[in-house]
Order: sequence, then structure tokens, then C-alpha cells
Amino acid sequence: MARPMLDDIELPLVQEITTQDRRVLSEHKPPGMSGSLIQNLGRRPLRVVVAGVATGANAQATAQALDDKFRAAKPVPFTADIVADANLDLVLIEDLRLQELKGIPLRVSYVLTLREFIKPVDPAPATGLDGDILGDALDRLKGIEDAIAAAQALATGLERFLPQFSDFLTRLQAVAKP
Repeated sequence: MARPMLDDIELPLVQEITTQDRRVLSEHKPPGMSGSLIQNLGRRPLRVVVAGVATGANAQATAQALDDKFRAAKPVPFTADIVADANLDLVLIEDLRLQELKGIPLRVSYVLTLREFIKPVDPAPATGLDGDILGDALDRLKGIEDAIAAAQALATGLERFLPQFSDFLTRLQAVAKP
């Protein structure tokens, strides 16, 4: 019988391992029909609760290692005989409770709540969209870039006419006054 392992940490003196596996069902009541339909929506991630005691000189080191894994919040491998058939590869440490036991020095109890880590599914590629949208957008952007460059050239080209236009504006204002 193999000892439970959480990544590279051998869990000492495990006293209890509990699994919680729940199925998600949805009930639909069609109008005008007696009874209902049940839809199976799969299952929730498997939860495993492990309780034990670390004793001796390694008690504090084990507690610290468990705390470090908990705070890292990364999926870690978990192995135990009771969950061998559950195809449980990676888990997240959902909750960690540590307690120093009084009366006997160097004794720490731990309760780990582990949740099965299921890798997120990559989104399916979008279908029905024009694959050359990026090319069209880049072409239009190039056209806008050319228009901005032409506007800048026009603005700098009109600078030499600024004295004549300002003189013309002064003459127009003088004519407009009664």
C-alpha cells in the first residue's frame, strides 16, 4: 500500500481520505406535459479531503512545504490508493488547515481540501468569417496612412501662401464693415 503523495511531499500519518464526486443534473418541465425531463450536464471536479498528522523533527518542515504549495496556487500531482481508479492526475489545493497539537511537542495536524484540476479547453476557431479580414484591415490602414501623409504635405505646402491669405482676409473684413 503506497503512501499518499502531494507532488514531492509524502503525507505522513494520514488518518482520513474522503472523496466527493457530484453529478450536475438539470430538470426541465415542458409545458403541457406531465412529468419532466432530466438532462445530465456532466460532473463537477472531484474533491478529496485528506486529514493527517505530521510528527517529529519534520513536522514543521512538512507544514511549511504544504503551505508553500497552497500559496503557489498551481496544479500539483496527487497519488493515493483510494483515488487510483478516479483518473485524478492534477489537483489544486483549495483549502489548507494547519493546527499545532498541544500536549505533545513537534506535532502538527493538517487537513487538505484538494480539487481536481481540469485544463481549460481552447476555444474553437471561429467559422463562417472571412479569413482575409486582417488583410482588408491592413489595406485600409495603409490608405489612411497615405491620406495623412498627403494632408501633411498639403499643410506644409500652403505655408508659403499664408501672408497673401492673411492680407486677403484683412481686405475682406474691411469691405464687410459698413
